[in-house]
Amino acid sequence: MKQICNPYLPLCEYIPDGEPHVFGGRLYLYGSHDRENGDEFCELDYVCYSADACDLTEWRYEGVIYRKDQDPDNPDGSLCLYAPDVCMGPDGRYYLYYCLKFCDFISVAVCDTPAGRYEYYGKAAYPDGRLLSENLPYDPAVLVEDGKVYLYYGFAPTTLQIPRYRGAEMPGGSVVELEADMRTVKRGPYVVLPSSEYGTGTSFEGHEYFEAPSIRKIGELYYLVYSSVHAHELCYAVSRDPMGGFLFGGVIVSNGDIGYEGRKTEDRLMAIGNNHGGLVCVKDQWYIFYHRHTHTNAYNRQGCAEPVFLDKNGRIEQVTITSSGLNNGPLAGQGTYPAVICCNLTDGHMPMMPSKGRGNEAADFPNITDMGGEHFLTGIKDGTRIGYKYIELRSAAGIRVTYRGHAAGTLLIGTEREQRFSIPILPADDWTDAETEVRFTEERELYFVYQGAGHMEMLSFTFFQ
Repeated sequence: MKQICNPYLPLCEYIPDGEPHVFGGRLYLYGSHDRENGDEFCELDYVCYSADACDLTEWRYEGVIYRKDQDPDNPDGSLCLYAPDVCMGPDGRYYLYYCLKFCDFISVAVCDTPAGRYEYYGKAAYPDGRLLSENLPYDPAVLVEDGKVYLYYGFAPTTLQIPRYRGAEMPGGSVVELEADMRTVKRGPYVVLPSSEYGTGTSFEGHEYFEAPSIRKIGELYYLVYSSVHAHELCYAVSRDPMGGFLFGGVIVSNGDIGYEGRKTEDRLMAIGNNHGGLVCVKDQWYIFYHRHTHTNAYNRQGCAEPVFLDKNGRIEQVTITSSGLNNGPLAGQGTYPAVICCNLTDGHMPMMPSKGRGNEAADFPNITDMGGEHFLTGIKDGTRIGYKYIELRSAAGIRVTYRGHAAGTLLIGTEREQRFSIPILPADDWTDAETEVRFTEERELYFVYQGAGHMEMLSFTFFQ
């Protein structure tokens, strides 16, 4: 049976800031590129993955599409490539918009195919040659419609202490219209999403702009997805005019499930951190792409996706984060699953990633990690909850867990509210299997809760009939 889980790419791949676009019957995923066990954002070259729009269970690696050292301002490749976007221009070619680390301008590369080898093209600039530099030009997003080109961007870290931008004017997310050459500013910039300094009294108050714009047109409306001042959530704004008039629409997803069904920040279900992604429609189904945080710092981010639904008024309700993601239904209650596809991992005190474990040092919270090519959960201690949604559990007669660690206790198994089954956990230096019989009725949410002494690690779980 072909299935797909969150994260939807190989477990060794870290592509955050995901921008999904359908070109020629394939869904292409563009993003920045973190290094596994990295200690900085976006350390690697841009790569691309794609999937047949009729089958999102199988993603194809398209290779490196743009190297850091291809930019003439970065010949030694020492500067990171931050979050990009790609569009097809009026001329039928594909344009990659990106920013180098702390360079305060937007660069452009071009290619004849969606996932070919892009070549440097130039910078966004005014007709007189001045670079587009107002309002901190980062995180470009681009929309081409009826021959018109709209470029959105902006960085407003007003709640963070970044020395470089102390005292800088940060009004919020901005837009310019570009000429057909895809890089010359025709009009703008105009601020369309206010930062926290300018949000009071607007529809955005409490969810003001931080970074990460992503633009789509749905029907007659323009949907501008962005990361709010809370960082972990992707919000959206709506307008009938791509150059202004945007009003706050709501939250689409939080990488800690904060806000979903009223969940408070302190009750977050994963370690949280920045978030960035975009909407895409595939076979009449809309999805939101976003990223989650792994390891013990903010620099190991993996792409995830969830189906979203628009009501008759065009409103998007917040969705919960899941393990099933793009699977078009629950995962099967059979076979073996990596433990790291969990969508909930909490000891009740999960951090905002930049605030703990920043240097990848040991940190006392459960997290997703890797060693020797294996990806597993570590730091599991008394009270840790590990959740998977959604799985069709009715066919399972038993569950086998592969674990290790200096732990002695019990692993409870059940639903979010009730754990009816259990597995004894004993100290084990090597990966060890333990199992129990189970019987579920209609439940589609699987939870493990560890109770006991010490710490354990979990590699996988297996359903047997």
